[in-house]
Amino acid sequence: MKDHVYKLIELTGTSSASIEDAVVKAIRRANKTIQHLCWFQVIDTRGSLRKGKIHHWQVTIKVGFAVDN
Repeated sequence: MKDHVYKLIELTGTSSASIEDAVVKAIRRANKTIQHLCWFQVIDTRGSLRKGKIHHWQVTIKVGFAVDN
């Protein structure tokens, strides 16, 4: 097994549909410019309300990726 070095970045995805959709959007966007994405960890979940109902989700994640040699 090869030893790797990883870097972590923090992202916040948003969605009016769901928590999962906010995470997917953040990862999908990161994947456009970052190679070797390996894993993610949900750090914070919050949202806004409108007329007593959930209006928008914000989910902060840490994303790990392998650093090129």
